[in-house]
Amino acid sequence: MSAPQKTARRSLLVTSATLLSLSITAPAALAAPAPSTSASATPPARMSTVGGARLGLPGTQVNPSGGVPALPNDLTARSWIVTDAESGEVLAAHNAHWRLPPASTLKMLFADTVLPRFPKDTQHKVVPSDLAGMGAGSSMVGIKEGETYTVHDLWLGVFLRSGNDAVHVLSAMNGGVQQTVRDMQDHADELQALDTHVVTPDGYDEDGQMSSAYDLTLFARSGLQKKDFREYCSTVRARFPGATTEKKGKGSPGRESFEIQNTNRLLSGDTDVPVYQGIAGVKNGNTTNAGATFTGVAERNGRVLLVTVMKPEKHEHNEVYKETAKLFDWGFAAAGKVRPVGELVAPRSAGQSTAQPGATAVGRAGGGTGGAGAKPVASATADAGSSGMGIALGIAGGLLVLLAGGAFLVNRRWPLPDLVRRRSRP
Repeated sequence: MSAPQKTARRSLLVTSATLLSLSITAPAALAAPAPSTSASATPPARMSTVGGARLGLPGTQVNPSGGVPALPNDLTARSWIVTDAESGEVLAAHNAHWRLPPASTLKMLFADTVLPRFPKDTQHKVVPSDLAGMGAGSSMVGIKEGETYTVHDLWLGVFLRSGNDAVHVLSAMNGGVQQTVRDMQDHADELQALDTHVVTPDGYDEDGQMSSAYDLTLFARSGLQKKDFREYCSTVRARFPGATTEKKGKGSPGRESFEIQNTNRLLSGDTDVPVYQGIAGVKNGNTTNAGATFTGVAERNGRVLLVTVMKPEKHEHNEVYKETAKLFDWGFAAAGKVRPVGELVAPRSAGQSTAQPGATAVGRAGGGTGGAGAKPVASATADAGSSGMGIALGIAGGLLVLLAGGAFLVNRRWPLPDLVRRRSRP
């Protein structure tokens, strides 16, 4: 390994922003049909084939063979997907490209889009217009008009309590809700999340607001390249600023605070759901139209998996987490044995990036094949194949990539930070 390569590798490990690669080649991708607001319980016959032809087929897609455990037989979700977060291989899927309301799992796209734009110590005083336009019954973290919050506070409100009020304040800082919606849609398109149509930044039920298990997994995988994103989504509990009060007998103002806990039950636990071994995020959601949705990331024995589950039909308490845990168990048992049925595609810009060792990137970069030879990264469009793999989203501090032979050579490994590993163990 050359000196520049060693330097880049060490830098990637320090920032924990390793690019990802995949060696399988997917069939040509089919452009997704127009968003539908249908409440039908039947998946459409024609779905996107981004990531592979089998991912566009209705029903369960898996390659059973000797040594591969059977999938759980009591799954009721309308859509789910199990992927290897490092390689991008889709180990199994069920209606992966079915366009469904995403609920607050869409906040992963919001965070992936907006989080890099403001330093965490930036302060913002909330004005009434910041909180305008929130849907009735929105989840709240408890932001008050006239109070000042840091960006760090606001992101804790987004990730731990799924606070639509925190989303709207950050959107106001970003130029307003409509500007943020445009930014999110542009970023979804860049990630080739073609099932996604953004109407609100918080995931609230609105006509035409759609995503898919496949796209939500792309958002999670991209967001998890950011150190701050990983830290927020893996935080179990934190103190959140309350109202400013006058201290008794002193006359000087003080600030109350209260504890908030992550509503991701695989991370925080509940009476009927234990903390999942190795869990390290990502985001849950629940609305009338969407039902329960969840994307989780977990690590076990050096392997990192992503699982997304959308709308279980079994209406038991915490059912979305129970089905997710079953799919994680299957994935960890099947990984390395099952032949993948598709891949998570690279961002559109992956083939155009030209970052050199030592450069700071705020875009995405593509991956090679296992770090040995490299192959071009293709866009997942209606007239182009979706071969190659890799994903990266740089943040302050830098994302380093190596350019060689027209494709990126990257370290395949994506180790979760030690802090996250300690939190994720029982």
